[in-house]
Formats: sequence, C-alpha cells, structure tokens
Amino acid sequence: MVSLYEEGIYLVNGTQIVPESERGKVKTLAGREASREAGRKGTIAYSILEAHNTSDNMEHLKLRFDSMASHDITFVGIVQTAKASGMEQFPIPYVLTNCHNTLCAVGGTINEDDHMFGLSAAKKYGGIYVPPHIAVIHQYMRERMAGCGRMILGSDSHTRYGALGTMAVGEGGGELVKQLLRDTYDVAYPDVIAVYLDGAPRPGTGPQDIALAVIGAVFKNGYVKNKVMEFVGPGVASMTTDYRNGVDVMTTETTCLTSIWRTDEDTRAYLALHGREEDYRELKPADVAYYDGCVYVDLSTVKPMIALPFHPSNTYEIDELKANLSDILGSVEKEAEKISGGNAHFSLRDKIINGELTVQQAVIAGCAGGTYSNVMEAAQALKGKNCGCDEFSLAVYPSSQPVFADLVKKGAVSNLMDAGAIIRTAFCGPCFGAGDTPCNNGLSIRHTTRNFPNREGSKPGSGQMAAVALMDARSIAATAANGGRLTSAWEMDGWDKIPDYEFDGISYENRVYMGYGKGQKDKELVYGPNIKDWPEMSPLADNILLKVCSKIMDPVTTTDELIPSGETSSYRSNPLGLAEFTLSRRDPEYVGRAKAVDALEKARVLQGAEKELEMAPELKGIFEAINKIQGSDKVTIQDTEIGSLVYAVKPGDGSAREQAASCQRVIGGLANICKEYATKRYRSNVMNWGMLPFQMEAEPEFEVGDYIYIPGIKEALDGDLKNMKAYVLGDGVGECEVKELNLYIADMTEEERAIVKAGSLINYNRSRQ
Repeated sequence: MVSLYEEGIYLVNGTQIVPESERGKVKTLAGREASREAGRKGTIAYSILEAHNTSDNMEHLKLRFDSMASHDITFVGIVQTAKASGMEQFPIPYVLTNCHNTLCAVGGTINEDDHMFGLSAAKKYGGIYVPPHIAVIHQYMRERMAGCGRMILGSDSHTRYGALGTMAVGEGGGELVKQLLRDTYDVAYPDVIAVYLDGAPRPGTGPQDIALAVIGAVFKNGYVKNKVMEFVGPGVASMTTDYRNGVDVMTTETTCLTSIWRTDEDTRAYLALHGREEDYRELKPADVAYYDGCVYVDLSTVKPMIALPFHPSNTYEIDELKANLSDILGSVEKEAEKISGGNAHFSLRDKIINGELTVQQAVIAGCAGGTYSNVMEAAQALKGKNCGCDEFSLAVYPSSQPVFADLVKKGAVSNLMDAGAIIRTAFCGPCFGAGDTPCNNGLSIRHTTRNFPNREGSKPGSGQMAAVALMDARSIAATAANGGRLTSAWEMDGWDKIPDYEFDGISYENRVYMGYGKGQKDKELVYGPNIKDWPEMSPLADNILLKVCSKIMDPVTTTDELIPSGETSSYRSNPLGLAEFTLSRRDPEYVGRAKAVDALEKARVLQGAEKELEMAPELKGIFEAINKIQGSDKVTIQDTEIGSLVYAVKPGDGSAREQAASCQRVIGGLANICKEYATKRYRSNVMNWGMLPFQMEAEPEFEVGDYIYIPGIKEALDGDLKNMKAYVLGDGVGECEVKELNLYIADMTEEERAIVKAGSLINYNRSRQ
C-alpha cells in the first residue's frame, strides 16, 4: 500500500508521523512545541544543502558539489564547452565513464574516438577515466565516490546515490560546465517530502517493485516534482544497501530533484566492503523534522509490479494485469496507435495464449537491474531451469566488473548460462535503445530504468515498432523459468537468502585511469573526425520573431522524443550532425522547417533584409503588421532576430541530456513555449543554450507555420517576467490577423537571464573572460 498525505507532516523521533493539522501532538511526543521553520532544519536534506551552499541565503541556494560524473555521450560536449570557456583543470574529482557509447559498431570508429578524447581529457585536466565495459556510470559512483553527507552532480538523469547518504542530482551538461568553472548550481530551496517506509518486503518482491509502486502513486499528480525525496522510517532497515540502491535510482522517474536516505550500520558495511568505511556517518532526521508532504509505503503489501508501455508510471500489480489482460492490453494498443502515427502496427492481445501473456525478450541490466543482489536472486531462481528454445530470450548485464567477477566466483553466471541466458558486460545500451532491440511487434520485459516510446530502439517511422514493460529481476527470472509466460515472482518458491557479496577492486586498480589532481597541461586533447566544435550562436536581439516549427499536444513530451536515443548517440559529439535527428520520431518535418528559419536569420545577419525578403516574401506582410502594432516606432527586419519555436504541453520528461535543447538551438531554435516544464533539468538546458523558456496558461491559438512577434524581449528579461506581451501574426500569406498572446517566464536567476541574453552559456563565459 502506498498512500499520500494531503498536508505537511512532522516526523517525531524518526518513527511517528504527525499531520500538520495535528501539530499539538508533537509536544506530547517530543516534549516541545513544533514549528515549520525549525522542523525544516531537522531534515537530512537541510543539513547537506546547508553544508554545500556558498551563499548566506538558504532560500536561494548556490551549491558546489563534491564530485561529478559523465558518460561517453555527454562528456565530450561538456569538456569542449568548458575548454571554450577558459577551464584549465578539473577543480573537483570528475569521473568520465564509457558505458553508453560502449559498442563501437555504428559509424566506424566514431565511438572509440570519443573514448580516446575522454582519456586525453582526463590526462590533460586531471580526471578519472573508466574504460568501456568496466562499469556503468552509477555503479562506479556507488562503489568508489558516494559517501555520507556528500553531493554529486552527474550529466545523466539517473544520478541518484541517496541510499549511500549522498544527495545526487542529474542535470544537463551546462550545469556541470558551471562547476568546472567554479561557478555554482543555483536553485530555490526545494520542498522535502518524507518517504516513510514501514514493514519489510516479502520474499520475491524486489527493489523495482517498490520503486514502481511509488512511481505509480506520485508521477501523474506531480507530488514530488522538483522536490527532495527523503527516505525514513523503520522499513529502511529491512533492506540491504544494495537493495536500497535499486529503489533509489528509480526516483528519477518521479521527476523529483534528488533523494536522500537515512543511513545505518548496513550503509557502513557497504562502504567498508568497498574499502571506504571512513566515508560513513550516521544521517537521520532530528527528533522533530518537518516535511512538506509524505509518501507512506507499507513494504509488506507491495506485490510484484509491472509498468506497461509507454511510461514507468503505467503501473499494475502483475496479478491485476493477469486478471484483466485483454482490457488493460487493449488500452496500451490504443496508445501505441497514437505514438506510431499510423506508420507501424503494435499489438499485445495477440500475445495472449491460453489465457497467459507471452513475451519475446527479457533483459536484466544497468544501474537498476544489474546489481549483485538482483542478478544473484535471478540466478538462484533459474538454477536447473530452462528458458526454452523458442522465441523468448534473456540477457543479463552485471553492472560492473567487480560485480561480474563475484557472480562468476559464486557460480551464478554458470547457472544463468546453463538456463539459456546470455551474459554481457557492463553497458547501458538496453536502457536507451543501443542494445537488444526487440523484434518487430515484440514485447520485452526489462529490469532497467525506462520504457518510453521507441527507447528500446524501434523506428515506427520505418514501419518497425516494439515496446518494453518494466519488471523486477525476480519476476523476470520467474517468467524466464516459464519460457516467457508472464509470471510473478510470488508464483515461485525458493527466494532464499543469497550469499554475501565480496567486492574485489582489482579490475578498477588495473584499468581505471586515476588522474585527479595530476593534470598535465602540456597534453593535447585527442580529436576524432566526428568531434566538432559548437557553431556560433548569436546574442539575443531587442525584438524577436518566432516561427512555430512544431506543435505537440501530447500530455507529456519526453527528451527521447525531442532528440532520440539509440544509434543517434554516435553523433553526440557532432552538434550539427546530431541536430538532423531532432524530433525525428515525433515530427519528422521539424528539422526542415527549423533550418529554413535559420537560413532566414543567417541571411539577416550576413546579407541584409533584401535577401531575406527574397527567401521569404511573406515577411513583408508580417513586418507591416508588426509596425501597426508598434505605431510610430519603426521596426525593421534588421533589428529583429528570427528563430524557430517548439510548442509542447509539458516537455522534458526523462533524460538529462542537454542535446534535447542544444539540437534545437544549433539549427535556429530561439524559444520553447509550454504549459509547464516536466523537469527542472530540461528547462535549465533550454536556458543554458540561449533559448527562452516561455510558458502560457491558455490553449495555443497558433499553428505550425505561424509567426509570433515579441517586442522588447531584452528589456522584459530585466523585469518580473510576468504578463509578457506577444502577438500571433499568422503565416504571412494574405492579410495578417493579429492576436495577442500572454506569455510568462518562471523565476530566473540573474545569471540565467544573462546567459539567455548572451545567446548561450558558451557566449556568456567567453564574455566573462
């Protein structure tokens, strides 16, 4: 059972929940009066944020992190941007892992060139370089970097190490660049939500089951959006730290800002096992702590779960699904029709055979699924079993070489292989479409992090579509033992205690380049032919004219839709090459439209209004309409910046990848308009790439091809950002019908305003030099 409190709560002595409306009870329990102000300071989150805040204002935090992490589809751009901004060394430990572009099977040597660039950057600037196949980013950070009371920033949305007492934040690359330049991460003090764990998980219930139960309860209502999830309560002690890690990493799918857990002797034991007992300290709430809300979880009632396509919040108990197969699967098929846009067919009810759902593929992998306890439990369940020789297949990816090595020593790998599973190395590919793409119309069950549309690698635009359902490794093992017939772990016996994990770091000692504090300035960065510099981006003009190049009315637009993952990852080091894929799976005509607008802007800057009017004669009517609005103030093409615009209802759910914004920018993107941004990190990316993060409350009364004029935008950025007047002018064909549009921008820091005015974070940093 997962339930949400409709008001704030006081947590007394770490075990007793007192709703705010019953505040008087706190004095009876704790012997003193309670107040919100004092109680907020009693959370674990407050103590860590206060220790990392460089300002004297706890309402507006300016944070510096203890260390950072990036992988090989983000670190090239981050280093390039920081280098262009004047960075000479990594000022804090910076881990560069190679777990996303691991396979160099696409584009010749493109991916391996990125790896060599990363190694050269670690040597030149003093970084830590983890070669391909050695560890996925988050497992390495758990094993070697996370510690109690620390803060870590990562350029991956699943940067979450709360179970180790570390507040970790996943952000776009621009925020990491700021840390490399000794600037700060600026954020308003967030609400803190208690996740009160009670009871203990039943045998066969795994961390993914707990996580999916919570995600299903909080995602759609935004209960923890951009807030801190603080895990407390007696149920924490019922889980090992390895198990807690599996729950914690999935908090990203709630859209929270970060997470933190109370620590205990099991946390100490985990750190000691990894040779870092000195990084332990007890973290727990004060005897009275105030939380802005509470998620209550009775762990003993959580059953094996499944998140059906196409989102981790589309959750059901497996038993519930099996009792209503046709109805529930039919609803997913309808969603698939919308997603495919008629380009591909995806069905699920045809997979019901003799009343059971059959799946074609299973994967246990990555930072969520590939941990020791998950793989070991799956191996024990499959010992002596047989996955069968039909269409069903199972692939297992241990999360690091040390985990892999111990699984080998304990016989788990041979148990899995004997059952028919394929064992692979540490790789994040199954999470984002670069490994194990299912067959056309196939259903894959995965203990990974996400199941967004086409994230598994299918291409509806080319007539090929598959989908992923998320499950825990234990239920995946039970399903594999039944040859692919969907099975809950509770339908099997034998979920016994697994042998303790024995960590041996020799593979890290022999292969990881440990260069922090040992930068060699004379070393040269190693560039491959696909590693390109960022193109020039213009500073913001006084007035802007936006052309609507995409209008997406879906309830949520993910970063995977804004810039697809999978094979496009090979172009993450080539800004213009990657930009060709922008919105390619959601709005294939967008790139052509945006590039046409960008050509107009380039003509304005380089060749003047005459050339621009020749390219787009409708602009004559547009500017006639603008000058009717302006009255006596003459506005010309020459003093009005022209850019493209994307409207989406709620953009940015999912990955932290900055390319979701930068790909729009490098082909002329100048703004987004939405009702709300799905995540802080996507909105930050929009601003760091010099685009305006507009919002509006009304329904959009404009269409693709329409122009929107916003006068005095630079002056407006100096104001309160409310009630910003804009004008919809139509497409310029025929007489322009002018409609007023009320826009606003949520709070921006002074630095964010300056970055947007400069045209990008790169421009802003260059100007500071």
